[in-house]
Amino acid sequence: MAKAKEFRVTIEDRPAALGACCKALADRGINILAFQSFVEQGESLARFVVDNPAAAMEVFRAAHANFEQEDVAVVRLAHRSGELARAAMLLGAERVNINYSYCGLEPGSTTPLAVFGVDQVTKASAALDTIAAK
Repeated sequence: MAKAKEFRVTIEDRPAALGACCKALADRGINILAFQSFVEQGESLARFVVDNPAAAMEVFRAAHANFEQEDVAVVRLAHRSGELARAAMLLGAERVNINYSYCGLEPGSTTPLAVFGVDQVTKASAALDTIAAK
């Protein structure tokens, strides 16, 4: 899973707004594989990597949500010390800048997913493939 589509969704900064967004995805059977959310300038910004990007796009469009979709580099890392450091150092050695990162987990797996928003997705994905947990 070297590359994935990430949804960056602007959600109101109010109680239950994030829950409603996640429920809309769940109601369509869309599984969230990785997720990050934070408040910036009075709005909540959520990032999602899902198992069905086409269906998620339909959900966000139907909800008239303000969203963008972009490619991110994703790697499955072994669950042991130093693996995140190894991935980040590898990207640095390849001269790929990490703009943000977060993690998640695929269904039925204990292998963490690390998601990297980077300036060179294709290059980062190729590099991360060399260290992906098997």
